[in-house]
Amino acid sequence: WETCWFKVELSIPLAWAGREVHFVWESDGEGMVWRDAQPVQGLTKEGEKTSYILTRSLEESEPHSLTLYVELACNGLFGAGKGSMIAPPDPDRRVTLSRAELVVFNRDVYELLVDLEILLDMAQLLGEENQRSFQALYTANQMVNVCDVTDPSTFPAARELAAAIFSQGNGESQHTIHAMGHCHIDSAWLWPYEETIRKCARSWVTVVHLMEHNPELTFACSQLGLIPVLWQAQQFEWVRSSYPGLYARIQDFVAKGQFIPVGGTWVEMDGNLPSGEAMVRQFLQGQRFFQEQFGRICSEFWLPDTFGYSAQLPQLMRGCGIQRFLTQKLSWNLVNSFPHHTFFWEGIDGSQVLTHFPPGDSYGMHGRVEEMLKTVKNNKDKGRVNHSAFLFGFGDGGGGPTQKMLDRMKRMSNTDGLPRVQISTPDQLFSVLEKESSQLCTWVGELFLELHNGTYTTQAQIKKGNRECERILHDVEVLSTLAVAQDSRFQYPASQLQWLWRLLLLNQFHDVLPGSCIQLVVEDALQYYTEIRRAGAQLQEEAVQSLCRDLLQAKVQSTPSTLMLNTLSWERTEVISRPGPDGTETLALVTVPSMGYALVQEPLVPPQPVAVRKQEDGSITMENGIIAVCLDSMGRLTSLQLLDSGRSSVPDGCYANQFALFDDVPLYWDAWDVMDYHLETRKPVTMLLKPLEITLAGGLRGSVRFSLQVGKSSTLTQEISLDAMCPYLRFLTQVEWKEAHKFLKVEFPVQVRSTNATYEIQFGHLQRPTHWNTSWDWARFEPWAHKWLDLSEHGFGVALLNDCKYGASAHRNILSLSL
Repeated sequence: WETCWFKVELSIPLAWAGREVHFVWESDGEGMVWRDAQPVQGLTKEGEKTSYILTRSLEESEPHSLTLYVELACNGLFGAGKGSMIAPPDPDRRVTLSRAELVVFNRDVYELLVDLEILLDMAQLLGEENQRSFQALYTANQMVNVCDVTDPSTFPAARELAAAIFSQGNGESQHTIHAMGHCHIDSAWLWPYEETIRKCARSWVTVVHLMEHNPELTFACSQLGLIPVLWQAQQFEWVRSSYPGLYARIQDFVAKGQFIPVGGTWVEMDGNLPSGEAMVRQFLQGQRFFQEQFGRICSEFWLPDTFGYSAQLPQLMRGCGIQRFLTQKLSWNLVNSFPHHTFFWEGIDGSQVLTHFPPGDSYGMHGRVEEMLKTVKNNKDKGRVNHSAFLFGFGDGGGGPTQKMLDRMKRMSNTDGLPRVQISTPDQLFSVLEKESSQLCTWVGELFLELHNGTYTTQAQIKKGNRECERILHDVEVLSTLAVAQDSRFQYPASQLQWLWRLLLLNQFHDVLPGSCIQLVVEDALQYYTEIRRAGAQLQEEAVQSLCRDLLQAKVQSTPSTLMLNTLSWERTEVISRPGPDGTETLALVTVPSMGYALVQEPLVPPQPVAVRKQEDGSITMENGIIAVCLDSMGRLTSLQLLDSGRSSVPDGCYANQFALFDDVPLYWDAWDVMDYHLETRKPVTMLLKPLEITLAGGLRGSVRFSLQVGKSSTLTQEISLDAMCPYLRFLTQVEWKEAHKFLKVEFPVQVRSTNATYEIQFGHLQRPTHWNTSWDWARFEPWAHKWLDLSEHGFGVALLNDCKYGASAHRNILSLSL
């Protein structure tokens, strides 16, 4: 992930006067051309960017000798994987420079070749039933007959034949394609955050260079939020500080309406796993940036490449000033083809947004005839709307659009037999779709991607860090707000909180939080979580010191006491652990008001203490007057009773808290996917290392512990505890994981019958079927949830809660959590 620099000294022959001269550079690594201390051209072989135009017509007054610098990265467009794109980076990878030349570019030959390419594609793809295919074929044949490759004077006549075909216009009813330049850049994926900075610069300087010679080109640029080092934010701000000349050029084209920032969020975040508050902050930070930099907020949410979309997003979008949404990822569905390309998407509260999927099912088109025809043929809302998006350009550092893409589309702008093609903007597209929207269908609920469902579980430390840091920032804000309300001298830590939020939001990028990134990115992400924990703890301490200053100015109290804070919005009575007089931890039952604090001196006495009893067969029972449980020697629940109802939750002959191991060998995307056939490989974990034993004998808390061997080399230790006055059983699980291509889950069969289970999502919940009646049902064999999953029938139910997991499912009567 380092770069090397080449100094290139050029001397253009005097004999090339009047000719177009290019500097050609072909290498395995991505590069950037610098001239006069400014970046001028990105170089990426996979993105068809292998030359820099020195002059379009060499004049005598132009310099014939000059010096360029080329910065060459030791990675290709898709990282540096060894043998496979998604393999770990190869530390011994070699990058080869294969060409470094000065050449004369023959523009006339190039234009002739583009003409022929379009005509031949029309001849091949329009079909024998379409007379235009024959007209294109015969015109191409005439061009070959007219053109003498050794005599350039014959080229204009050949080009006139092509122009005659391209100038034959369309009828009024022809479908219109809105073409927009695009260059989706993952903020981190197969490369670290640091490399993304260079990818942005290479791509954006290439786009700006293209705009200077193509004033019609528009470029939709998302991914505004990136933190290249811990203290900086915003890709645009980074470009402004490190590439001031490039930034000034970008600002000029933003003002002209060609370089169009889109998105509305800080980064293109994962669409499922961030909390509701984190999603609001994505929009808040993104929209604030738009307002500050461009004087307006964004009206389109642009998220083309994340792994599904929460049913809460329409409400969040509308609340943040956005009524339009563009993506295409559901075209990756493995089982069901999504039935629409343009529709209204309705969230859990009834909020609706106009949604468009480019019918070409890609955000990296090349402007080919085949892609235009696919866009029209594939459109599933024909008759309802007659306009669609076409995003063209190489992504992930490939430099976005090319001159050839633009030249292809110029020839197709209004050519009979092909759809109309116009260079457009997101606003122009959605404005015309809004006018045509009266007949559009409505999709209610989540947009579930039937692929990449392993990303709800991959990289457990990232998932844990995300949930913990979301909670930490919530608590800091609650306590700091209370401190300000009580003491006007307290300085609310707004700038520190914004910095910490931006770190967390960066890690919610759609290849980081899901875990579908290289190990180097994981290490960066974990470092950011560590920083949030450290700084968050310090801010929390400062808020508490201000909020409770009088209470903390100690030793006034004759009786030892403990200050307890509750940052949740309901009163809580719980057993807590606090330091005793001799420094050892002691338990206490306390009540703390909603969003408040209490000074606990004398703990409460529970109406019924926890009773723990070991039975002759090695099983252990625990009871607290609310629930009673029985665990066998392997820690499995054989009985879970709600005492008031007298009803048992575990079916006879079944075990809850049953760990199960599955084979995990997906078709390709190793860190992303888990396939439905993994369910056929279930093996209960039954190798006992340490049998169930009592660790706390009751009173305020009863607890037991056991250990299992998982697979060949992994171990699992679990402590199960029951507190006084508590209606739930707590499982503290630690796994030392050393397995490859295995998937560990824990299952809870329950004596509840319902055709739907309820899953917590952002600021709400969602019901999904517990049966697999249809292909849409069974394709959701591995869905996601936030903090809880519930299966209930009238008057009774069981919920499974977690503090750091997202993969969860309910099939028939079995609740399962993916570990």
